[in-house]
Amino acid sequence: AFGEMGIESIMVNCNPETVSTDYDTADRLYFEPLTLEDTLELIAKEQEKGELLGVVVQYGGQTPLKIAAELEAEGVPILGTAPDAIDLAEDRWRFKDLLDRLNLKQPPNAIASSEEQARAEAEKLGFPLVLRPSYVLGGRAMEIIREIDSFDRYLREAVHVSGKSPLLLDRYLTDADEVDVDAICDGEDVWVAGVMQHIEEAGVHSGDSACSLPPYSLSKEMVDELKAEAVAMAKAIGVKGLMNVQFAVKGGEIYVLEVNPRASRTVPFVAKAIGQPVAKIAAKVMAGAKLKDFGLKDPAPKHISVKEAVMPWARFPGVDPVLGPEMRSTGEVMGIDTMFEAAFAKAELGAGVKLPRSGGVFISLREGDKAAMVEPARVLVMLGFKILATAGTATVFEDAGVPVTRVNKVFEGRPHIVDLMKNGEVQLIFNTTEGRQSHLDSYSIRRTALDMRIPCYTTASAARAAILSLRRIDEGALEPVALQTYS
Repeated sequence: AFGEMGIESIMVNCNPETVSTDYDTADRLYFEPLTLEDTLELIAKEQEKGELLGVVVQYGGQTPLKIAAELEAEGVPILGTAPDAIDLAEDRWRFKDLLDRLNLKQPPNAIASSEEQARAEAEKLGFPLVLRPSYVLGGRAMEIIREIDSFDRYLREAVHVSGKSPLLLDRYLTDADEVDVDAICDGEDVWVAGVMQHIEEAGVHSGDSACSLPPYSLSKEMVDELKAEAVAMAKAIGVKGLMNVQFAVKGGEIYVLEVNPRASRTVPFVAKAIGQPVAKIAAKVMAGAKLKDFGLKDPAPKHISVKEAVMPWARFPGVDPVLGPEMRSTGEVMGIDTMFEAAFAKAELGAGVKLPRSGGVFISLREGDKAAMVEPARVLVMLGFKILATAGTATVFEDAGVPVTRVNKVFEGRPHIVDLMKNGEVQLIFNTTEGRQSHLDSYSIRRTALDMRIPCYTTASAARAAILSLRRIDEGALEPVALQTYS
């Protein structure tokens, strides 16, 4: 973008995974740590030969945002969103005041600077809670806590709560839909590039969740309201460049989870899904261009794009392959089709998940997921699969008239579910848990599934999407289609 504007660009990057992409993009590349000292040093070096127009901090995740204010204090101009506006979105109290002014909702929340205060706030908010240290990166040390024993363990093992490192407590919205919105603002106008509905429910880190653009089950009115709230926040914060908003939708109500005044990891996906160079447009906006000069329309792709995360579970012996608020994925893939189920099936294939066409499906669900899985289980039977389930889930299916074979949990005696998996009698697994003990009890199921390469879904929403996809695969969804047909 800067090359097209006749501006020299210099890249600073200390990540060996991504540095290979920069050699033919920037005029110069510094392979240096992203610290204040190193950055100021190389800026001083560059200023010997020319004028510094500014520094872009929006394309490096949280790390550059953290030094933006210090760079500005040293007289370095920051292009795009001002450091004070970045702080407005990042600081818990300032952001809460802003949402109150705009009449927007947040899940009930609190901030604690001591263990005693944390306990008092937890009692006030009630369980389940999402706990996280302030200024969290990649969901590190974030956890969903459902009872007081787990809360005490978290305080003991995961964090040290103090005035300098407060603890954030949010009421966890059970079974809410999570939505990501990426937008560009030039200070006056806002262009919403993409609205993505997550397939996994809120509580799974956005980097680990599959998502659909456009949303696959939200009404047009709901999508319009989400866009309107994102536009209002972009203008109120004073964003200049990219912004990402994470919402939760529950019972027709919209809750703002967080705003990132920077490029999110979803930007490359959005750009491919809508066919617009989102990062390039935002870079030009940061350098002073106006959105109206680009002639942008509201993106309305005729196809559905599904992003799926790629997990590195197999590389880490002993790790539990279950999704949560701490990010685990190491990459992502994308599936495109005119129907959501077919796009999801393609994304699963791209991520290395080969959905079976026949055999045994083991289903073990937490209490809240059982009723909603009755109809999907019926579809599996119709497709010729044999349903296996543990006692609680089996009873619900039997009462609904779904044919099911009961199997033992691991601690109930042999032959149990892990024995059946090792004997090749299980080809697909849906296993959702709630609470620490249930989680520990079912660990051996998920780990055996991983070792034996049996597809395993740990959220009910992803399980339902997978079952719908199986149906579409039978109807020829994976026939090859030229990419140009979607443009």
